[in-house]
Amino acid sequence: MHRALFVCEILLSIFTHVDKFLPWSCHPRSSAWKSLAALAGTCKPFHEPAMDFLWADIYEITPLLGCVTRLNPIIYRNSQVRKYHWSSHDIEPLSEHEARQFLRHATRVRSLRVESSKHFHLLANLPIETCVFPSLSSLSFIVDHPHAKYLHLFLSPTLRQCSLSVIHPDSKYIATRFAALEHLSIKPGPFDDSIADDSPLLSNTVRLCKQLTTLYCLPLDWAAWRHISNLPTFLTVVISDLPMDHHWPLGQDTHNFAHFRNLTGLFFFVDTATYTIAVIQHSEFPSLQEFVITVRDLPYAEAKQLCRVLSQCKANQNLERIEIISPYQTVRGPPSRVITQFFCFTQLRTLELDFPHCCFNLDNNLLLVAMASWPHISSLILVDEKTVPTVTFRGLFTALLQCPYLLRLDMSIDAVRIDIDPTAKSFRHATLELLNLTRCHVADAEAVARILFSMLPRINEVVDNRDPFDSWDIDIDILKQWEEVNRHLDLLNGREPRSSEFDSD
Repeated sequence: MHRALFVCEILLSIFTHVDKFLPWSCHPRSSAWKSLAALAGTCKPFHEPAMDFLWADIYEITPLLGCVTRLNPIIYRNSQVRKYHWSSHDIEPLSEHEARQFLRHATRVRSLRVESSKHFHLLANLPIETCVFPSLSSLSFIVDHPHAKYLHLFLSPTLRQCSLSVIHPDSKYIATRFAALEHLSIKPGPFDDSIADDSPLLSNTVRLCKQLTTLYCLPLDWAAWRHISNLPTFLTVVISDLPMDHHWPLGQDTHNFAHFRNLTGLFFFVDTATYTIAVIQHSEFPSLQEFVITVRDLPYAEAKQLCRVLSQCKANQNLERIEIISPYQTVRGPPSRVITQFFCFTQLRTLELDFPHCCFNLDNNLLLVAMASWPHISSLILVDEKTVPTVTFRGLFTALLQCPYLLRLDMSIDAVRIDIDPTAKSFRHATLELLNLTRCHVADAEAVARILFSMLPRINEVVDNRDPFDSWDIDIDILKQWEEVNRHLDLLNGREPRSSEFDSD
């Protein structure tokens, strides 16, 4: 054997290429396993590193159960496919000797994904303090709530990343096994609201994590918010509500501000904005770079309040991305200007406002002030199905002068009123490459096409990215008008005009 193969770094690099498929990917892993198993039996220098790779990433606990002499023929007697579909319903739990067989290679496991609890009863005789996977760094434990009692067997003091659908009821395991945890996701199944019934357990679990950098979970109480605000390592939080009605109180201690010194990402996917508004109202985010909220029901009064508190949370120096989306387009309450609340965010790169009346009173003058406030903007999406657009082509192109880095623009304008000469040579915006104006009517498709062709050299067509199955209120007449604009653009660019999608057979 060549002496280079005795160099550990070279050997590990070779084995990395052999072990290139994830165990839960669609690609069959059996060839990689067979190759690693063959390498492990080749010679003594190969054995340990090959075995480490062989067991580093596993899907379910079946491969480890296959090391138990009594279970091996039951699992593998028919085929490789059968090993994930065998039944352990009538099989007795592992004995003490069999437990040692099961644990033989568990120390090598670095990443484990568990999506089935049907074999957990086989581990019933393991001592309750057993750390089955002492070297585990990544765990995905997605099982039904009644099987949360087995979670402690899969937790390890070396865990860095953990994704759970349940929480262990005994916090002492969390305290000892989550000490070094950096990434935590607690996301129940779509029909499991058991976690919501015990929000203190969720709060206690989060407060026992001292090294978190990212957190994905259900809404927290204020004690948990205060805890994560004091973590110097904490960078990103994602709050996702259950798809059902639940009351998420912050608690009574919100008079103390939470100062998130290093938090850069704040994301909410919720039914209403009430909880989000309360959190932002009692917090400061001086390092915040991304704020995203998708909210099912957003009355205009709450939209206005959300925009106001966001502008007051001391995030204006660093915030680069803001997305406020309400897909159900609920309208309640009198509208007023909200876009002015975003003028203080001078570092914005991405702004997406998609809720009713977000463009209320947006005219040429206000758009110019807005664009001047965001000199670095690269993506601007303003979706307002309820406000009649008053911005004209002249106002749009005057405002675009303020945004030399803009790549994507999606908004409504008054495309019926042609207030600039489509044949005159004037300003050309050299960077804009994706344009959607397809929510507004067009009267003169050729004139609009000439304006776009002369002033936006990178725009070959006006696109509508809406899914027709999701957007039930798409106006077909408007789409036909913009299709005619695109046909004229084809001609101006020397291309064969596209055929109509709306032609009858």
